[in-house]
Amino acid sequence: MKAASMNVHPSLAIGQPIETLDAISPDATSPAATAPDAMVRFEGISKTYPAYRGKPGVNALQNIDFAIPRGSITGVIGRSGAGKSSLVRLINGLERPTTGRVVVDNRDISALTGRDLRLAQRSIGMIFQHFNLLSSRTAAANIALPLEIAGWAKADIRARVAELLELVGIADKHDRYPSELSGGQKQRVGIARALATRPSVLLSDEATSALDPQTTRAILDLLANINCELGVTIVLITHEMSVVRQLARDVVVLDAGHVVESGHVADIFTHPKHPITQSFLAEVIGDTLPVSLASRIVSEPPAGGQAVIRVHVRGAGAGDTLVARLARELGLDVSLLSARIDEIGGQHVGSLTLGIPLGVSGEDATTRTLAWLSQYQLPAERLGYVA
Repeated sequence: MKAASMNVHPSLAIGQPIETLDAISPDATSPAATAPDAMVRFEGISKTYPAYRGKPGVNALQNIDFAIPRGSITGVIGRSGAGKSSLVRLINGLERPTTGRVVVDNRDISALTGRDLRLAQRSIGMIFQHFNLLSSRTAAANIALPLEIAGWAKADIRARVAELLELVGIADKHDRYPSELSGGQKQRVGIARALATRPSVLLSDEATSALDPQTTRAILDLLANINCELGVTIVLITHEMSVVRQLARDVVVLDAGHVVESGHVADIFTHPKHPITQSFLAEVIGDTLPVSLASRIVSEPPAGGQAVIRVHVRGAGAGDTLVARLARELGLDVSLLSARIDEIGGQHVGSLTLGIPLGVSGEDATTRTLAWLSQYQLPAERLGYVA
């Protein structure tokens, strides 16, 4: 994790007591894996595209089994070609799995056809990367389109469109055409259109990747409010861990058609297991130390120096009094070299970089420190030594 020198979160009040370090250890299970009432379930899914015009067939998805809890915000992340697009097309019934089934709101959508499929698809809204608005229609008319297709009465359409424009914060753009709207305003129209038929699931397919950072934050805040106020289950399809970090509570990591890691976002951020997940996290939060500290680290222990240990912490009061308690219980003069605490998935997670004195006992203090941290399920690593 990236650490700014002494950029200490206000909760790191070293003089205050801590009730238990168990509170900042990782959860044993993932909410996505144990949700009793799943909105979306993938059961034994594989998806293979046959050979076409001389091109070989593609195994886009293999052995997919996971659940998305009802009312949750779940991120599905992977690089290009990981299988994200195939996954979202299975959820909304645009593709059928080669094996297995996809259950959406207790209906096997992979088994539906014709009118039954079209009715089920009305309960699944879709937000697109490039907005997909009709240039010849105003904002209001774009939002009205799915309601017209569904056969709503004109008066009901007008009322629903006005309600949605207000919800997404562009009531004054009612008569504007897409060419007259900014990227963020276009996406708000797209979100309103996706919500028109009151879906229970909202799919966001790279919905912010074409937007600038400030607009992205505003759109993600809007989606969070929609989830909170309407209870809509949101599935974020993305290649940006920063999007998952800001909005999602659970995350599923795809690579080469396989689920390689899944769980609560805070779990994944504090101790990622798969290299692809680690690379995503390095892009978002980095893995560097302050230059002033990194330049001093050496690989061999200097006489009278310190071992540099990085500890990953999580939970309410993450890291509170860790240094003081470690020093008190092990009788060590522990230094806090740098720290970073963030809020991810509704929980505080971060890292503390500690200096452990080598003294006359050499590595003994470092070994005892690592054993003490392990006792409280606090992941730690030795980075090297400083004089």
